[in-house]
Amino acid sequence: MPVGVEGPTLTLLWIALVLLACSGGRESGRSDAGARRARDEFRQNPVVRPCLALPLAAVAPCLGRGARSLIVAMFAAALLCGCAPLPPKGATKASWQPSPNFDQRRPNLVIIHHTGDDTLEQALRTLSSPERKVSAHYLIGRDGRIVQLVDESDRAWHAGKSWWAGFTDINSVSLGIELDNNGREPFADAQIDSLLELLADIRQRHHVPPANFIGHADVAPARKDDPSRFFPWQRLAAQGFGLWCDTTPPPAPIGFDLAAALAALGYDPRTPEASLKAFRLHFVRADRPLSAEEENAVASCLLQKKLSPSQ
Repeated sequence: MPVGVEGPTLTLLWIALVLLACSGGRESGRSDAGARRARDEFRQNPVVRPCLALPLAAVAPCLGRGARSLIVAMFAAALLCGCAPLPPKGATKASWQPSPNFDQRRPNLVIIHHTGDDTLEQALRTLSSPERKVSAHYLIGRDGRIVQLVDESDRAWHAGKSWWAGFTDINSVSLGIELDNNGREPFADAQIDSLLELLADIRQRHHVPPANFIGHADVAPARKDDPSRFFPWQRLAAQGFGLWCDTTPPPAPIGFDLAAALAALGYDPRTPEASLKAFRLHFVRADRPLSAEEENAVASCLLQKKLSPSQ
């Protein structure tokens, strides 16, 4: 018997093998070859391997009578699982013909928020509370500490009712990043430094285009105003995260339609006033209100950058 492996441990190992056999890859969308690779990796585990080398007859004396009965039942269940694989998730009337040509879905938007809290601990309590039902993939403290709360492949509950470029379920196509900030203060340099590092890592892995780094207020303009006016969008855009027009851009073309331009940028056309307010919060950092011609020029410049081949 392998050193340090007791009867209950062996039982758990056999249970794990049966679960692997039953999973088969059908329900998760994994191919049969992928399931076989997972089982092979499990069998090569240094703790598991010597146990699996023992025949059942050799293992059984190490176990109690009840455990031996459990193993027999598990082998029977494994045979049944092999004969009746679980159906895949999808249309109920569709036949199942697996293809090996797939991988994980990738997020294509990054939504930046501020927490509205005064401390990282307050934000963590909110984002991990079952009662509040809100979360984010990442939370960044004022000191630059990064906390991951949700796996990137999972759907965090950060955007709520929202819209961007026709998408109405923003949570399903985005990563959410919360910044520990109460909304009435500048964002700490250490925090923005960590954010830039995180965004660079996300961009490298998921190939998110520059125009798709946006704020919560952009996707939910009628409900949200974060990140606040203190957020340094210009600094992010200089690193390729978001759009920006640095200087006074040339005038917009004659007949330029600001509402149509905002919709083309991604804003919700159903809430024109709120969308215009969110546009100003994000892209207009002047010490005075801009004229209509100046706002048109900024929107026209941003639209040209979004549509540029380099994007």
